[in-house]
Amino acid sequence: MSVDLTGFLGVALLAYLVPGPDFLVIVRAAARRATLGRAAALGAQTGLCVHMCAAALGLSALAAGSALAFTAVRLAGAAYLAYLGVRVLLDGRRGGGGHDASAAAAEDAHEPGRDADAPADAAPGSRRDSFVQGFMTNVLNPKAALFFLSVLPQFTRHGGSPAEEVFLLGGLDIAVGVVYWLLLVRVAARLRSLLSRPAWRRRWERTTGWLFIAVGVGVAAAE
Repeated sequence: MSVDLTGFLGVALLAYLVPGPDFLVIVRAAARRATLGRAAALGAQTGLCVHMCAAALGLSALAAGSALAFTAVRLAGAAYLAYLGVRVLLDGRRGGGGHDASAAAAEDAHEPGRDADAPADAAPGSRRDSFVQGFMTNVLNPKAALFFLSVLPQFTRHGGSPAEEVFLLGGLDIAVGVVYWLLLVRVAARLRSLLSRPAWRRRWERTTGWLFIAVGVGVAAAE
């Protein structure tokens, strides 16, 4: 197996530095609570694992070769982002509680090292909810599939098993993402004290909600 690891790592890091839907999901979750941000990041990287396995098995190539299948995934991803945006806006109107607020507050109460002065409604959802949001955002992102189909093969030298090379480079990409997201979560979690103010919280919810919807519309309109 012969691959260009150095070049690939640089491109992978650059891809993470360009904000996408997963960035928005993880930052919003981390601003609520660091554990929610980590859960969203884990979900996003698990979604990439699905794309990696699909690419190794050749399923992504089949889907990309079908205009109908690719369009269906793109529109499903756009619809999911719009759904998240509407949900964020509605949660903001209700004060940021959301349907999982009580479950998240219970998790916070038993979380080791939790700040006793932190507001109980700091997280509008459970860790499972955050994980699912990160996972669905990446699974339904056609650009993630195209990364494994078009970008990744450029760094192989066709000296070994294509599947092994996909798993090697894909695993490195996912590992780079884990490190990047964990660092981002630490930074984004600092927004929590600012968002403890109701006025700032409402502005944040409105902004992120409309950003989700705008990104969804952009994904739907992309060719």
